[in-house]
Amino acid sequence: MIDASNDPALVSWCESAQGSDFPIQNLPLGIFSAGERRRRPGVAIGDFVVDLSAIANLLDEDWREDLSQPVLNAWLARGADAQRQFRERLSEILGDERFRDDVEPSLVAQSEVRMHVPCLIGDYTDFYVGIHHATNVGKQFRPDNPLLPNYKYVPIGYHGRASSVRASGEPVIRPLGQRKPADAEVPDHGPSRRLDYELELGLWVGRGNELGSPIPMAEASDHIAGYCLLNDWSARDLQAWEYQPLGPFLAKNFLTTISPWVVSPQALAPFRNAVPERPVGDPPPLPYLTDETDQREGGLGVQLEAMLTTEAMRVAGLPPHVLSRGSAEAAMYWTAAQIIAHHSSNGCNLQPGDLIGTGTLSTESDTGLGSLLEISRGGKQPLELATGETRSFLEDGDEVTLRAWCEKDGAVRIGFGECVGRVAPRA
Repeated sequence: MIDASNDPALVSWCESAQGSDFPIQNLPLGIFSAGERRRRPGVAIGDFVVDLSAIANLLDEDWREDLSQPVLNAWLARGADAQRQFRERLSEILGDERFRDDVEPSLVAQSEVRMHVPCLIGDYTDFYVGIHHATNVGKQFRPDNPLLPNYKYVPIGYHGRASSVRASGEPVIRPLGQRKPADAEVPDHGPSRRLDYELELGLWVGRGNELGSPIPMAEASDHIAGYCLLNDWSARDLQAWEYQPLGPFLAKNFLTTISPWVVSPQALAPFRNAVPERPVGDPPPLPYLTDETDQREGGLGVQLEAMLTTEAMRVAGLPPHVLSRGSAEAAMYWTAAQIIAHHSSNGCNLQPGDLIGTGTLSTESDTGLGSLLEISRGGKQPLELATGETRSFLEDGDEVTLRAWCEKDGAVRIGFGECVGRVAPRA
């Protein structure tokens, strides 16, 4: 529910907050370091990070230990009520001039910090809830029947590799693997020739559940501690050869890049919408995936953007090429709460700090496609760039930047920051 921390009339004494990705209505948490100092929690406000360890005396004594750790797992485990109370206190501290002299020395310029993965990730699961992406990819293999029969009944997902999740800015080292072109009799082994990005949202799990105890739909949203951007880098040639019969493996687990800030559900509250109605004839969700509140408020009014620069573009000083722009709620066939409820429905225990990807979020329009596999029609229609270069898939030196934001009348625009990765050649 919208509360006082979402009030559009709130203004921070930190002047750079106004008009930035990180106004006082956002206040995302992250883990940062500066110079040789240890990793520690901070909050983004404008162009700065508030060092929470430096203002511990202004925070509830009960919070201090969890908010002094080099990861956020213990804090996120406290659940939604603690996060809301923390937001209210931060909103007071960063909005009231009386706190300025005490807090301003604890501000560290974002340009001077290194951001880290905010949690110790026990498990990473990637879903496939983008129905237009699933349809577009399916058409390349099954033109007459792109979606498999289970798609509209069950949220499809796979378990990824938590150890290779990295924060924005980490290089994307071109992966090695087995490749078997259609005209080859046997596979060979070498660097991927069909490297791709995937535009996704990530969900951070807060309060977990006991093994064997599913999370009911009515409670699922309270187990989501926040959101980020996620790029599920994919080696399409490796994927095409290895995915049968068990699904993604080496084509996916070499790197997953995330934006480093945990954008809280409360920050997104003004931008929640009713879930788009399913097309006529589609089956309704099964009862364990049905909740009236989620249908009324489960749509995420998040705008997504992917951009590309090549080495030649950067040398020439050219602006990034916009690969796609679209809406998360228009892309998602299943809601975030349904993802959580389904993941735990067999008794699987989710844990604080677990990361869950939505899967590629493409819209129905060609302007909102979330991967080069779709944009280039599997490599058959290369993308033309301002330099005269073409791209079917990513080349060495290419850099992909993902961005996301929320805006609407009567609310202050908030952003997620950036999720960036540049392809490095295999040495």
